Amino acid sequence: MSSTVFVQLLDLAVGSTLLCAFAILWRRDLVAIVRALSVQGIALGIVAGLIGIYHHESELVAVAAFVLILKGAVLPGVLLRIIGAGDETREVHPRVNVPASLLTAAALTLLAYATSQSVVALDPSAETRAIPIGLATALIGVFVLANRHKAVTQVIGFVVLDNGISLVAFLATTGVPLVVELGVALDVLAAVLILQVLTARMRAKFGVTDLDQLRELHD
Repeated sequence: MSSTVFVQLLDLAVGSTLLCAFAILWRRDLVAIVRALSVQGIALGIVAGLIGIYHHESELVAVAAFVLILKGAVLPGVLLRIIGAGDETREVHPRVNVPASLLTAAALTLLAYATSQSVVALDPSAETRAIPIGLATALIGVFVLANRHKAVTQVIGFVVLDNGISLVAFLATTGVPLVVELGVALDVLAAVLILQVLTARMRAKFGVTDLDQLRELHD
């Protein structure tokens, strides 16, 4: 693979992860949000695969295949099962409305670029120049966690945060060991599976999974 093709494909894949983070903030339909999360997971796997192929790192290619399967298919599939098991299909009232959320995400992206310039300047390669996008994706994941009410969308925010951290790791270190990525990804999968059990119990007992409404019931 030539360096020009590598840079173009890497920029496209990295940009897709950030675009999907914005799409998750923009959409309120839970199925559409999960689909955007799936595309983000696929884009993350492609980033790892491109770096692995370009630098001839077979272990990173294996990590890419693992990420594609887990974050592109398995995790979204579990989340879709959780959504399908209930009657709540929309995040109706986020704490910050959609236009303000998108503006906040844009501000977080600018903040990521401003705070990471010193890191990029140390080694201005194609990978390091994309680090601000990974950082912005992680910050948007934190914002999704704080902005959404439902348990499902808060877990989605956690996965977006994890995707952003993984993206920074791939770009900054030319990948992470397979055992590390495996351990982190299995932790995320365990969290989603626990969510599936908890949401089923919350629906059976309270009829809702809106965390603010459950806090009101507790009060």
